[in-house]
Amino acid sequence: MKILSKLSLISLLTLCLMISKSALAEIAVVVSASNNNAVSQSEIKRIFLGKLKKFPDGSSVTPINQNAELDLRKAFDEIALGKSASQIKSYWAKEIFSGKGNPPKEVNSDQEVIAEVSSNPNAIGYVDAASVNGSVKVVATF
Repeated sequence: MKILSKLSLISLLTLCLMISKSALAEIAVVVSASNNNAVSQSEIKRIFLGKLKKFPDGSSVTPINQNAELDLRKAFDEIALGKSASQIKSYWAKEIFSGKGNPPKEVNSDQEVIAEVSSNPNAIGYVDAASVNGSVKVVATF
């Protein structure tokens, strides 16, 4: 009986992991539809960490972050930046204290990111891929 219950528990945990992984949204990094720059995943990381200030064509870049409390932001930090929320918070505290930089502007939804990015050809942000519309262009997905 114990073996059967352990197998049932393992099966249940496996099912839960599969469901939670499939529930994760695909993250689309977006720029204005008029922006013709291609941006690599490593450049995206550098942009959102304040280390890269210009697009490949030389125009300035303005990153738009989602609110730190949102699940999509947490996923972006982990997947695209390779850092946890606490590591990001610590990173920006050091950057601010040393005068090296300030964190990107934060907004509270995919719709706000799209509004900011579509109205500013220098902006770059990220949204759930399901939120993408014709006013923005996807340059990368995570």
